[in-house]
Amino acid sequence: MQTVHQIAKEIVEREGGFVEDPDDPGGATKFGVTIHTLRRLGMDVTGDGTIDRSDVKALSKWQVVEIFLTHYFEKPKIGLVPKGLQPSLFDMYVNAGGEAVKTLQALLNQMGFYVDVDGIIGPQTSKAAHTAVDPDPQMLRDAYGVARRNYYFRLADRRSTLRKFARTRSGAKGGWIKRAEEFLSPKYHLSDEEFQNRVSKWD
Repeated sequence: MQTVHQIAKEIVEREGGFVEDPDDPGGATKFGVTIHTLRRLGMDVTGDGTIDRSDVKALSKWQVVEIFLTHYFEKPKIGLVPKGLQPSLFDMYVNAGGEAVKTLQALLNQMGFYVDVDGIIGPQTSKAAHTAVDPDPQMLRDAYGVARRNYYFRLADRRSTLRKFARTRSGAKGGWIKRAEEFLSPKYHLSDEEFQNRVSKWD
């Protein structure tokens, strides 16, 4: 089983370097940390008295790992859910914030475990998740991965500017979809034909 630190390092590698896509609401981003996050945390990385894109560019991998561990794992209490679910939930929390937890809570409700869909991991959500993994932990992990993939599809359905994150220019699976499927058993990966059918209405 991976340690939380190993998971955080993998997320950093998955996120990639500095980007500033005008269609990304996160703005200037490096290793998955946005300028908005730095401002919220009050992190003046360069020490020049202002927090701007230069601070994002100056972020090191180890700084980002620490940000992820503290603010995206420990504070949202991801350690309260079953271990097999933690990598995907942690990864999505970096990518989508509290929507990652809401996606889990909505799934638990669909499974008959009634919890508040509030984006907060407390005793209610923790207990439901631990109950849901019995007797097959992989089932909940896969169900969450599918729910996560569907979340990205819905975002792209609603906003055409976000579709490039779900589908490449060549028409293949985009970063969002491939990222969700990294945590899915291969049998639940969409085939090329299934993917094309799902996104056909975007054309």
